[in-house]
Order: sequence, then C-alpha cells, then structure tokens
Amino acid sequence: MAEAYSSRRVKGRTPSASARRMGTWKLAYADFLTALCAFFLIMWIVHGITAGERQALAQQFGSDANAIQVAANDPVLQAKTVAQMLRFDPSLESYGSSVTITADPNLVRIDLSDMTEQPLFENGDGSLNETGQQLTRLTGSAISHLSFPVMIEGHTDSNPSLTEGYSNWELSSDRANSARRLLIEAGVSEDRIKSVAGLADTRPLLQNAPQDGVNRRISIVLVISDKSA
Repeated sequence: MAEAYSSRRVKGRTPSASARRMGTWKLAYADFLTALCAFFLIMWIVHGITAGERQALAQQFGSDANAIQVAANDPVLQAKTVAQMLRFDPSLESYGSSVTITADPNLVRIDLSDMTEQPLFENGDGSLNETGQQLTRLTGSAISHLSFPVMIEGHTDSNPSLTEGYSNWELSSDRANSARRLLIEAGVSEDRIKSVAGLADTRPLLQNAPQDGVNRRISIVLVISDKSA
C-alpha cells in the first residue's frame, strides 16, 4: 500500500518535524477505484459491443483485438479479477475473517461466516441478526452492478437443531432465503438469482471440525461460467 508523508520545519527548532500521514487511505481507495473501472471496462467489452467495435477499440488503444477476445472469453481470469475486486472493497474488508472470498474455476464464492467475536445468526433462528443483515446488504451492494448469475447457499454446523421438527435443513434453507431477500433489497436484480439452497452441515468449511461455528455461514456464489454451475 502506498503511503504519503510530509515534513515541515517548526520555527525556532533545528530538526525537521515529521508530520502525520497525509491521506494514505485516499491513495489506497484511488487504486481500488482504478482497478474497478478497468474491470467494468472489460465487462463492457465482453457483453456490450460487437466484434467490429471491439476491433476498433483495440486499434484506438494500440491493443491486440485477439488478446482482448481471449481475456473476455477466459472465465478463470474473470473469476480472479472479480474476486480481487471484492477483496479490496473497504466495506467487506472491515469485517475481517467473517468474509472469505475465493475464486474457483468459473465461480467466485463469498462466504459470510458466523464468528465467535462477530456472530451473524441467533442460535436456531432462520433469520440473520443485525450484524448479519448489515454484512449481507453490504455484499449485495458490492455485487449489485455485476451481471453474473447468483447462487445462495445456507450452511450450518453439525450440531443438531434443538427445535423439534425443525432440522438443520430447514434452518439453513430459511437463512439462505433471508439472505436472498436482503441481497435484493441491496440492489441485486431478482432475475439474477439462479438458486437458493439449504445444505445443512453437508459442506463444512472445516472438514476436521464440523461442529465449529465458522461452518455456520451464507455462501453467495457468482457464476462466471455456466460450465461449472
């Protein structure tokens, strides 16, 4: 991360006094916005113009149209780009280990996990608590301007539900649907929602510790390519 400093000489003193950091966060945020603009330019090239227009754009910028086409048709590259963009989102970054973003082949997975120091759910409740709602809305806002289809998964740990007739399957399904509503409220187009699933404890993040609370999570999956969906 780039850092900016300044120094000034204080009248009546010999040594130069080091001033406080000047606008460091602004430089980091500017870098993020630059990367974001570049990403949306690529998405526009992929989805919004014809082959002839792509060729003209390549000539204008002194680029190879074939290289642009290769990048546009590479879902793995697109997944990595989207994942990196989301990792630099300040609002998501502020939640620390509660947010895990991974780029799988053709997919970007955003896991919102229930942490001891920052729980997202109430025990046995199918809705998200205030923190969980806020984080889900921020995630929705971060992905609202993308065009990729979305899959939503609810996950629990392996501890059985204490509510009679209400298993981890119902619990995870209700949480996934709660997340769906919050994402739509945050600006994610409803027609982008491809599936909503409750997976109970069948896919723990920690394979060797299925009872750990980190396995309680909402997974928001961006489908970069239908080949892996």
